[in-house]
Amino acid sequence: MKILLILSGKGGVGKSTVATQLATSFAKRKFKTALLDIDLCGPSIPKMLGIVEGNVLQSETGKWIPVSCQVESQVCLKVMSVGFLLNSEADAIIWRGPKKNAMIKQFLRDVEWGDIDLLIIDTPPGTSDEHISVVEHLKEWLGSSFDRNAAAILVTTPQIVSVRDVQREISFCKKCNLNILGIIENMSGYLCPNCNHCANIFSSGGGESLAAYKEIM
Repeated sequence: MKILLILSGKGGVGKSTVATQLATSFAKRKFKTALLDIDLCGPSIPKMLGIVEGNVLQSETGKWIPVSCQVESQVCLKVMSVGFLLNSEADAIIWRGPKKNAMIKQFLRDVEWGDIDLLIIDTPPGTSDEHISVVEHLKEWLGSSFDRNAAAILVTTPQIVSVRDVQREISFCKKCNLNILGIIENMSGYLCPNCNHCANIFSSGGGESLAAYKEIM
């Protein structure tokens, strides 16, 4: 099993969108794929996939069974998010670090992921509790194969403010020995539906420049 973390030092750059698109794309290509949402305070994956009403059931062994999302005919994606455990979409998660850490550990250890090829993990912005917890628990889970089977994709928008925040995420990955597969520059162009002209509303090239500067190819 391969594990792919979607990271960014900045909020609002489209991590959840990227995670959802990658997961559904892999599933359509017949990879057995699962999507884990550890953005505990802002779980948006259930809404993006149209499965807000999904119910998390318990297996005979006492583990959680992830919600199944049908991507296309005979193709399903396994999904787990704290959003499925809330009574209402408007409910707020007000937890300190230890509670977040315990939930992330439970998502990794106490969910019946089954036989999957790829686990994509959508993370919140920053480099704090959730990020440290997921990397530590993945290292415990994967053991010596962590370096080979876990990697990150970083998401940024073109603006210099976002690019600078993503630099901190690169530093985090290096300190945690987490391989970086690449940087996705999101929102770099708006394609007019009438004339097909692409306007770089938020400029462009920031992600590419950062990848070149940090030698991430």
